[in-house]
Amino acid sequence: MTQKLTRALTDPGAGPDPSSGMPDPKRRGDRIFRGFAMGAGITILVILALVATFLLVQGSPALFADPAKLISQGYGEFLPWVLPYAFGTIWAAVLALLFAVPVSIGIALFISHYAPRRLAQPLGYVIDLLAAVPSVVFGLWGSLVLAPAAVPLYEWLNANLGFIPLFSGQVSGGGRNMFTIAIVLATMILPIITSLCREVFLQAPRLHEEAALALGATRWEMIKMAVFPFARPGIIAAVMLGLGRALGETMAVTMILSGSRNITFEVLTSQNPNTIAATIAQNFPEAFGLKTSQLIAAGLVLFLITLVVNMIARWIVSRRAEYSGAN
Repeated sequence: MTQKLTRALTDPGAGPDPSSGMPDPKRRGDRIFRGFAMGAGITILVILALVATFLLVQGSPALFADPAKLISQGYGEFLPWVLPYAFGTIWAAVLALLFAVPVSIGIALFISHYAPRRLAQPLGYVIDLLAAVPSVVFGLWGSLVLAPAAVPLYEWLNANLGFIPLFSGQVSGGGRNMFTIAIVLATMILPIITSLCREVFLQAPRLHEEAALALGATRWEMIKMAVFPFARPGIIAAVMLGLGRALGETMAVTMILSGSRNITFEVLTSQNPNTIAATIAQNFPEAFGLKTSQLIAAGLVLFLITLVVNMIARWIVSRRAEYSGAN
């Protein structure tokens, strides 16, 4: 200790003692890594700003055009035109969350607290691999397998629960409706929510869990008292990130849903509201002039919706500083 103090007093320009574990700011490797990390963060911000600028510049002709010109040369006035698609985007994503969140939390709890290690590890790998499946594969599965197979279920729901607005109306003969889209989107976002929830559950303080069990709590009571309170911000963040993924899905929706520009809460009929992403994919190859600008402006709306969702998720996570997986 005396030698270290003497070295610091006699040689103020010397870096930290290597044995102290402190990083030396003058080491080339530290400077390179710090510069690389800072550059990566700045690059992300620049890319985000460039995307927003592109959407705003290219979509501004439709945003500020005369309504009469939009009616004659575009798809109609912008706000009345884009609102049904914005509704369809949010409605499909919310329905997907209703299906995915309970299943994801259940799977995550099973992997982290119930399943034996020999089963938990392979199951975790399978869940993670689902996230790598291309969306076009989910679209093919939804349109060719799920939709026809689910028609009897849709007819039963319509016959027995038709008094509920969600299940009223004429059932789609091919099964390609908002209910099918919700199931497909739920399957697509399930790996994201499950993986994040699993990691959050595994980070719950072990001492809290053992203390609850020592006081006589069952495993489920221990999870309610020790795991869920700690993991609540992480669960909400995982749900919001899954919502952001569902909001931007394009191919699966395009391949399954024959959407239209309407606002309805019925999920079994063939008259379904389309999403912004699917509308852009379906119309962009043939668009020109103001129609192109109008589709790009719709992309700006989708960009803002997704950005707001992710900002809310980050704000919720940052409220718990002790949640180590948040930062």
